Amino acid sequence: PRHGWCTNGRRFVPVRMLDVAGLVPGASEGRGLGNKFLDDLRHADVLIHVVDASGTTDDNGRETKGYDPVNDIQWLRGEIDAWVYGNLERRWPGIVRRHTATKAPSVDTLHAQLGGYGTTRDIVQRAMDTVVRTSLIASKDELAQWTLDDLHVFVNVFLDHRFPTIVALNKIDMPDSGKNIASIIKRYHKASRDGISEENIVLTSALAECFLRRMVKQNYIQYMTGDDDFVSNDDGVSNNGVELKELDEKTRRRLGNIRDLVLFRYGSTGVQDVIVRAVEVLGFVPVYPVKSLNFGAAEAFRDCVLVRKGTTVREFARKLHNRLDVGYAGAETVGGIQLAEDDVIEVGKNNIIKITTIGS
Repeated sequence: PRHGWCTNGRRFVPVRMLDVAGLVPGASEGRGLGNKFLDDLRHADVLIHVVDASGTTDDNGRETKGYDPVNDIQWLRGEIDAWVYGNLERRWPGIVRRHTATKAPSVDTLHAQLGGYGTTRDIVQRAMDTVVRTSLIASKDELAQWTLDDLHVFVNVFLDHRFPTIVALNKIDMPDSGKNIASIIKRYHKASRDGISEENIVLTSALAECFLRRMVKQNYIQYMTGDDDFVSNDDGVSNNGVELKELDEKTRRRLGNIRDLVLFRYGSTGVQDVIVRAVEVLGFVPVYPVKSLNFGAAEAFRDCVLVRKGTTVREFARKLHNRLDVGYAGAETVGGIQLAEDDVIEVGKNNIIKITTIGS
């Protein structure tokens, strides 16, 4: 592959991640990095909120004991809510007056106000559809009749669509983590609140993952991120023909603890699972653009591009390169099946695509 890698039948595709600093309560009021932190969120499609499940770090990042990590989940959503709702609430009377005067569709009016948060009209439409379908607001999509409470309800629904959030409960191998994890799972079991649902909570041990990767690099173990176990020289296994190094007693003990407290108990370190879940939430579809549809069964495609669910063949050509869009002459998939411009790309159906341009 040009980007990422393949191993044992698994394809790893890189995604861009941004570490957002300044995460403290009161960011919407200027604490920490304040609006700089919130402004960074505009560039994200999905948020991964790393939470200390052990309760040994408080909401300001200071070491402590007995802290309830649920507080971290709640205040992050609260800060984002205050940021978006606060900006709308201050200007709401003027927004409604212009909306009434121009007789614009409600979604267009809201998109004009929310576009600064890196949103698309489609996201605003989906949020409005949810409000109308569930009757969360009595006056549906009639903005002129919305109260500020109605506006706040819409903002909450909008945030669910614009900033889907994965909670990475980290330090799962620490002493107090077990009871905190149980409490958090109970709180979000079969009920979405604070912008979080149970399926978007992933248990992780970043420290264990880092140590395992270091051991791989130093040729002490065989391990692939996301695996539920590793093998060492104790197992009599070589690494692609190269004998694994002997473990000293200290390293053997530490690896044993990781195996017992993390891998066997939770199934993996969770680090790869967090990223996979983030991509799943966005509904991304992997697409393989090829120059020829004549390829071997065991051949790895050079390129893999992640596109949003619902992307059409022509939209994909435009995403790849402007020249493919301007000179677009057609596209086909495996079996020589011709694809229409407005065919939606689906996994296993037409996500291996050869694009033909004029003159090619």
